[in-house]
Amino acid sequence: MPISMYQASLPPIVHMLGNLKEILRKGAAYAEARKIDPKVLADARLFPDMYPLSRQVQIASDVAKGCGARLAGIESPKFEDKETTIDELIARVDKTLAFLSKLKARQIDNSEGRAITLKFPSMTLNFTAQEYLQGFVMTNFYFHVSMAYAILRHNGVELGKRDYLGGGGPRPQRRKVSKKKKR
Repeated sequence: MPISMYQASLPPIVHMLGNLKEILRKGAAYAEARKIDPKVLADARLFPDMYPLSRQVQIASDVAKGCGARLAGIESPKFEDKETTIDELIARVDKTLAFLSKLKARQIDNSEGRAITLKFPSMTLNFTAQEYLQGFVMTNFYFHVSMAYAILRHNGVELGKRDYLGGGGPRPQRRKVSKKKKR
């Protein structure tokens, strides 16, 4: 059975935004327990020429809501990039999730061939909706969520792969392998 554009986009994005929210909550708890100013982690980065945690979350949010809006053929909400604490970043993720929850499969399915144009200061990118989703959205979205995870982990927040993957969402079914008794 073929997968729909809706199934390929919003459920995995929503799942990862939920994971990002939990990762940020762990970061906030870590800062509170150690009496660290919440702005310190929001401003943290892996290397001087990389974006800080706050910008990584903002971009992940922008990619997620932009994806949903473009695939649905509607205007994406504009969020100001003014978050300076982890709690404000969590609120941004919540706003993104609230927007995405309003989108229905019927708005997104069968959008594969829709023309999507992204204009940046130095270039313009033209895609079909399927190319946009598979070649631009998912790679960018996962990159920025991964960087948010890495920044917090690098700064001492106790995170593991399970935090990144999260507890919800589809998981492969595992087969039980029976062990034969030795004779």
